[in-house]
Amino acid sequence: MEQAEMKRLLEQVAEGAVSVEEAALLMKMEPFENLGYARPDFHRGIRQGAAEVIYGAGKTPEQMAGIAQSMLRHGQKTILITRLSAEAAALLEQWLPLRYHELGRVGIIGDLPEPNGSGTVVIATGGTSDIPVAEEAALTAEALGNRVTRLYDVGVAGLHRLLAQKDDIMSARVIVAIAGMEGALASVIGGLADCPVIAVPTSVGYGASFGGVAALLAMLNSCASGVSVVNIDNGFGAGYLASMINHIGVN
Repeated sequence: MEQAEMKRLLEQVAEGAVSVEEAALLMKMEPFENLGYARPDFHRGIRQGAAEVIYGAGKTPEQMAGIAQSMLRHGQKTILITRLSAEAAALLEQWLPLRYHELGRVGIIGDLPEPNGSGTVVIATGGTSDIPVAEEAALTAEALGNRVTRLYDVGVAGLHRLLAQKDDIMSARVIVAIAGMEGALASVIGGLADCPVIAVPTSVGYGASFGGVAALLAMLNSCASGVSVVNIDNGFGAGYLASMINHIGVN
C-alpha cells in the first residue's frame, strides 16, 4: 500500500464506505515477508511514498522472481528492477510479465503509472555514451509517476545544442544532468535553470577521468547554485530524487 492508497482508504472510512474494522485489517497486513534470502518491504510506499525497488546486480534470477512474486501478491502494481542483465531478464520473462529495457538495464513488471507529478523531469546527457545511465534515471522517474523529457547529446563541446533546448530547460520542475569527461554540463544547466539540478557523474572518459572521479569532483565544485550530486553512474538515485522533488505538494 502506498501513501495515496492509504489516503483514499482513510477517506472511504470517513465517508462510511469502508468500516473501521475493514480498514484496520488492510493496514495491519504483514509489513514484510521473510523469504530466507530477502525480506520484501511492503510498507515502504506508506513510509516513503514509493514502493521498494529490486536491485538486480548480485541476485540470481530465481531470487529476483521470488521477490517480485511476493510484491505482486501483496498488491504492488509496478515493480522496478535496476541493473538487470539481459541474460537474467530472459529467464524472468518466462515467469513474469517483464518488459526489459536493455539500454538502461532496467526491467519493469506491470503498467507504468499515469504521471501525477507537478511538472516535467528533464533528463539531459553530455554525450551519447552517457545514455545508459540516463535511461536508468528516466525509466526510474517514469515508473514513479513522472512525465519525462529526454535531451540526449547536448554537451558543452557543442553548446548551441543545449541552448536550442532552452524552453525545455527553463520550464522543467527538476533536471537531471548526466555527464562524464570533465562533467561541465551540470554547471552550465545550473546557470540556465531556476529549478533543482541533480548532477550524475558517469564513468565515461579517458584515463585521467579516473572512472568518473574527475566528473564527480567537478560537479561537487560547481559554481552554479542549486546543483546537487549523486554517486558515479547512479541513474536510479537521480531519477528517484527527481521524482521526490516533482511530487512535493502532490497528494
